[in-house]
Amino acid sequence: METKIALIGIIVHDIRDTERLNQLLHDYQEYIVGRMGIPYSQKGVNIISVVLDAPENIISSLSGKLGMIRGITVKSMIAKTK
Repeated sequence: METKIALIGIIVHDIRDTERLNQLLHDYQEYIVGRMGIPYSQKGVNIISVVLDAPENIISSLSGKLGMIRGITVKSMIAKTK
């Protein structure tokens, strides 16, 4: 199956909502190339970027599930193919 490179940007507004976030990232770990978290205490948020190499339906599924978590904002982008 063809895979694509994607970046999912996550902003956590409420740290109490991270249990489900972490569980989802664990569930999709086979597709995760890397992740980086940045606490931004001056604004009271945490910022996480997740890089995936996965089929497009997996990228959409994870992004959609993350977007349904209260207290979290999610945006994703898929790299253009040649």
